[in-house]
Amino acid sequence: MSEVSTSQTNGDRLQSLKKLTVAVYLCQVLAFAFAGVPLLVGVAINFMKRDEVQGTWLESHFDWQIKTVWIALAGLALSGLTFEFGIGFFILIATVVLMVYRIVVGWTALNSDKPVRE
Repeated sequence: MSEVSTSQTNGDRLQSLKKLTVAVYLCQVLAFAFAGVPLLVGVAINFMKRDEVQGTWLESHFDWQIKTVWIALAGLALSGLTFEFGIGFFILIATVVLMVYRIVVGWTALNSDKPVRE
């Protein structure tokens, strides 16, 4: 295979993985409307395709997305456990705000074809 075709194949592969990364961010957004189920679908995609993005700038997005899910799950669990004490609501709000922040930061970096910087 020539160098041009290899480069084109790598570019096509990267574009395909970028579309997959967009789909995961979309799953994270849809989690707000569909009780979190899309969040789990998105993180499953992250784990199944993680090896394919290794060594590319998209790897930072997969790591960012996975960490966003862990933060969401921890925040929601802590919120549920403390709701009766009156602070669960505030933890829930903080978790939602943090999720929105992480989705916006990630999606913005992705649209600029840049890795996410923590």
